[in-house]
Amino acid sequence: MTGWDRDYLEYERDYLDLFHSTMQKEQERNIEFLEKNLKELLGRKFAVACSSGTDALMFALISLNLKSDDEVLVTNFSWISSASCVSLAGATPVFCDVDLDTYHMYWESVEAMISDKTKAIVYPHLFGSMSDTTILRDICKDRGIVFIEDAAQALGSSLYGEKAGAIGDISTLSFNANKQVAGIAGGGAVLTDDKEKAVIFRKLRKHGEHEVLGYNSKMLGMNAEFINFRLGKMSEYDAKRLAIAKKYDEALAPCDVIIQKPAKYEQHTYHKYVVRFKNKEIRDAVKEKIPGSGIHYPKPICEHPMYQNITHRKDFYNNTKKICDTILTLPMHPYLTDEEINSVTNTIMILA
Repeated sequence: MTGWDRDYLEYERDYLDLFHSTMQKEQERNIEFLEKNLKELLGRKFAVACSSGTDALMFALISLNLKSDDEVLVTNFSWISSASCVSLAGATPVFCDVDLDTYHMYWESVEAMISDKTKAIVYPHLFGSMSDTTILRDICKDRGIVFIEDAAQALGSSLYGEKAGAIGDISTLSFNANKQVAGIAGGGAVLTDDKEKAVIFRKLRKHGEHEVLGYNSKMLGMNAEFINFRLGKMSEYDAKRLAIAKKYDEALAPCDVIIQKPAKYEQHTYHKYVVRFKNKEIRDAVKEKIPGSGIHYPKPICEHPMYQNITHRKDFYNNTKKICDTILTLPMHPYLTDEEINSVTNTIMILA
């Protein structure tokens, strides 16, 4: 349940006009305009659009020339590409546990898993939320570890005035259909202030331009134009998401559930609205009764079958397991009606 069908009905005339005008343009210019918008929005020197957020993360890792004995710290609680890209890039993922409140990589776990082989860290901002990474970034800088900021779920979010997508040595974005700003055919972008890295990213998305190994990850010009249109409405979408989140917060306050509480000075964009229950049985019973709800994520990444045969290291991950067993994603998009919200919260009140 992404809400883009309702968005189309809201702006049908605009979308039809956009299609008509885009078909008469040079497609490359649409991509350049998107890259310009992203640079200005996030205060970055370089932005390179590509076909997906996964490709953006792959480009970031490939640019580091990783070897098989190099290690990259990753979260054990995220979408699987946060770690699988590390393996595909030829390095060893090192799984860290997460914090029970923020769902972000737990500092004590990160500290325990850093080694002399650590070359980078992939740090996702989950669900539209951000956590303070100042100490972690300082340590990365001191030790020559590349801080890759996975901002796929957090475009529009900020903490202490720092925007998601603006703080990594390399930062990645996604415009998949379930994101706050989505393309009509997915899409992604990789951002940096390093000119040499930007040159590499541009080559990688176009078969390496016959100079390095690459592949076809060009964004469709039409897709770029639609993303640009939706970027222009991002503040409107975010305001609607925030209003819906407040309604959820107020209705669920008396219930025996754990809800996310944004940190002071945080702009949470609620890519997803997640709650946790006392146990898996209650969570599963609630999920069964709420159409459009989901589990993000049902198991730690290291427990997926692929990692039974892929080299990796992992910390203890008790927090991750507890979250996987008790978390539930409630329906969230800018066009939810009060009736739909009330149906969700009433179900939880009855069952939790």
